[in-house]
Amino acid sequence: MELFITLIGLILILEGLPYAASPEAMQRWLRQILEMPPEQLRRIGLIAMAIGFFLCYLAQKSGLFG
Repeated sequence: MELFITLIGLILILEGLPYAASPEAMQRWLRQILEMPPEQLRRIGLIAMAIGFFLCYLAQKSGLFG
């Protein structure tokens, strides 16, 4: 459970950092996202998820971190 709470905290830090560092740029970026077709957003999301799963798998199976 400690690892899970730590993970949630890290996600919130990473998600909030761009908004705190440069809110104007984030507003422009969000406007551009609104103009993208849903299929393109879905594709980007699936690619990001695949990369995330791969990194988790690599970290668990490679022994680099433990």
